[in-house]
Parts: sequence; structure tokens; C-alpha cells
Amino acid sequence: MEAPARVKAAGRRLMYLGIDIGTSAVKAVVIDDAGDVAAEEAVSLSVSRPHRFWSEQNPADWWAATNEAVTRIDSKVRRHVRAVGLAGQMHGAVVLDGAGQPLRPAILWNDGRAAEFCAELEAREPNSRAISGNIAMAGFTAPKLRWIADREPEVFRAIQHVLLPKDYIRLRMSGDLATDTSDASGTLWLDVGARRWSESLLDACGLTLDQMPRLAEGPEPTGVLRAELAEAWGMGRVPVAAGAGDNAAGAAGVGVTRPGDALMSLGTSGVIFAVTNGFRPNTEGAVHAFCHCFPDVWHQMSVMLSAGASLEWVRLLTGRHSVTDMLAALELAGERPVDEIFLPYLSGERTPHNNPHAQGVFFGLTSETDRDTLVLAVLEGVAMALRDGLDRLEDAGTHLEAISVIGGGARSPLWGAILAGALRLPLIYREGGEVGPSYGAARLARAALGEGSHEQIFKPPAITRVIEPSRAYQDHFAERIPKFRKIYASVAEQFETRSSHD
Repeated sequence: MEAPARVKAAGRRLMYLGIDIGTSAVKAVVIDDAGDVAAEEAVSLSVSRPHRFWSEQNPADWWAATNEAVTRIDSKVRRHVRAVGLAGQMHGAVVLDGAGQPLRPAILWNDGRAAEFCAELEAREPNSRAISGNIAMAGFTAPKLRWIADREPEVFRAIQHVLLPKDYIRLRMSGDLATDTSDASGTLWLDVGARRWSESLLDACGLTLDQMPRLAEGPEPTGVLRAELAEAWGMGRVPVAAGAGDNAAGAAGVGVTRPGDALMSLGTSGVIFAVTNGFRPNTEGAVHAFCHCFPDVWHQMSVMLSAGASLEWVRLLTGRHSVTDMLAALELAGERPVDEIFLPYLSGERTPHNNPHAQGVFFGLTSETDRDTLVLAVLEGVAMALRDGLDRLEDAGTHLEAISVIGGGARSPLWGAILAGALRLPLIYREGGEVGPSYGAARLARAALGEGSHEQIFKPPAITRVIEPSRAYQDHFAERIPKFRKIYASVAEQFETRSSHD
């Protein structure tokens, strides 16, 4: 469902455009020098799942949606845009021929087909974890290329360039083959500590440096809009910032830029993102250690694959018109912890289980379980899975005092109360937090001009509310979380383990 448009009078303000290539939508937001949102548009996307464990999108759909989202913005706003920034879903494999044309649909971050190639990659380069700071997971880009080499060798032989989703849009916008270090961290080809491509990791996939895009830091310009596109969009030939992976861009949007800062992103996936004092991997806990979108800054991240995706699934299951309406009905009923338990592993899981074959489970259903109870169980299940991720971050020495919230899930106070109770942390909501990565991309666009200090551009927006963890929910989850974990342990061996091509 498309987000409502939001437009303010442009006047003579200076504007910056951020574009986020998400999984469910392409979002475009324009901000001014004060950080106020002048316009916001979104165009929905669909995901193709032709086989079990597969998740794909056509790059042409991203480009069509990008053009539609941008041109929906009032022309009076567009003509004041001085720079463009990009954010996007991470890990996607966009493989191109010598003419820059996609050779096949993009394989997405929540695709599990390449699981069998992860161990092979680590065997080919025994120092993989030390170099990349991460376990080889099916969702990362590198295993997907090994799958292509094995299953589609004619496609693999034709590959001239490999790009990430937002960087395919960059190519269409400016003609530049470039990416940023935060997004590149999720490929499993980056020496994350050194912030450069690793030739040994590329060689393990049968690839070379020549097939990789140029690396830049998030605020660096990588090119300018092509003349014909600038004319079509009603803009000048403005610079395009390197940008960031979606979570790093979201962090830039809410001022999570210094060690100790943290955010929770509630989009299709669910993420806890913590800025660290240097490169600090924790592969044993399936924690991601990535570059932030600023020079010499890194972060740790726990990732669950189906956060907002679980809500959309239960919305369809229960016949509700929209997730917003579904949650609004629960808000009216008030807080009501439930006995039923949901394992939110609809597309496998990363942190802490690293199991692409994990599946969703409802436990404890009775004849009294109604559709509202199912929805509440899903909200609680996602919260408990996020708590699992937070525990792995704490195991790695990251201790948080509070956490900022971004993404579509930031709109629900009820879910906020549930999450605060499960995490035992205050949740901070800031202006623009629900806009998410596109807002951070717009801030990076402004930084690409080299005007203004880091503190001015990436200042945390004003706090709109804080949700403290209630004693009732803390007590509820103190009892429920151990049971949640025992249920996963008891059924994990029953999850499907056959390969995706059988």
C-alpha cells in the first residue's frame, strides 16, 4: 500500500532529495536546510518467489518506481533540489553485462537458496570471517554469486559488473559504477576493517576487482545526474552522494553517528544497530560488523528477517484492510499480553540462529484464540526475536542505555510498549523517524556539497516521545522469552533443510 504524499510549500528554500530502494517500496523524500520534510512519496514494489527460499525483484521495476516517486513530487519543490542521496536494501545481487543490462532478476537479501555455498566460501578463504568481520550467510551477496556460477554458468560467464540495488539506480541516474562502504560491507567481499575490496574474498567467488564498483564514503559525491534525466526530473545536473545501505542511512537520519548511539529499524526486516568505537566483529553470535556511512566509523548490527513482514503476513491471514487499521484496532483495545507464542521466522533467520531454513510457528493456540490474539502474538514474537539479537550485541560488549526507533513500525505506540518491555530499554522517537532511510539519504546528499559541519547536518532530530519499559511487560517477557527460546530449540531440527532446487 502506497504511503500518503506529504508536501509543504517550497518557497525559496534549498532542498535535498533522498531516494530509498526498499523491498516493499521506493521512497523519495525532500528535506530543507532545517531538516524539515518538504515532500514525501512512495511507490509500492512486489517480490517474486518462483521457488521455495527464492526472493527476487526486477531491477527495471526499481527504476520505474524511482521515476514515478520523484516525478510525483511537486515541480516547485524539485527545482530547488541541490543534491541527491541514495539508500537501499542491502545484499541484493544485481549482475550486469557489458552494456549495463541485468542478466537476470536481482536476488534479494531475504533469499535463502545459496545456503549450501556458505561453508564452501569459507573453505575457499579460511580467513573470510577475520577479513569481512562476518559469518558467510545465505543472504549476503557473495554466496548468491556462487549459486549463479553453479546453477546458471552461462549467466555467470557473461557478468561484467556486480552492483547492489541502490547502485543500479545510481548507474541509471548518473552512469557511474560506484557504491559506498556501508552497503559494500554486506557483500562479504569487503575488507571491512580496511574499508576496501578484498581480492582474496573476490577470488573465492571467481570474481575480480574489475567487476566491482568504485568505493566511496557515504557523504562523497560519485557523479551528477545525466542531462536528460535532470531535464525529465526538473532539476539541475546536481551531484549524487554515495549514500548508504538502508540501516546506515536510517542511522544518519536520526543522528546515530557516534559510539554508543543505537537505533532499532522496524521495516520489512527488524534491526538493532549500534555504533562502535572501531571495527568490532562478533561472528560467534551471528552479529554483523559493518562500516558506517561515515569515514572511520563502524557499527554492529543484529538482524531478523521478518519484522514488518510478519505484520503484513498476519494482516493478510486475518483479512484486515491495512496494517495501520489492524494496529489501530488493537490500540483501542489497550495493552493485553497474550499466552500464545509466535516464532517470526517466515523467511529464515539471521541473528542469532543463522538458519535460512527456519520457519514460522504458532504455539499455544486454543479454541479461544481469535484474530486479535494472533496479531498480538506476532507483535510479541517479533519483539522477542529482537531481544535475542540485543542479547548477542551485549555478548559482544555493546551495552545500550536507550534506542531510537525508525521505520514504519515506529508509528504504533502499542508495539512500542511491547518492544520496550521485551528489550528493557527506553525507546526514543524522533521527528522524521518514520520516514526512515530516505531521510538519511537526503542528509547525505546535503553533506555531499561540502557545506556545513557534521554536527549541523546530522544533528539528532527533536524527540517527539519516549516510551519507557513498563513493569507489566517486563514481567510478562521475563516469563515468555525463555519459553520462546525453548520452542525454537525443540523444533529447529524439524525445519526444512532440502536445497532450493530439489
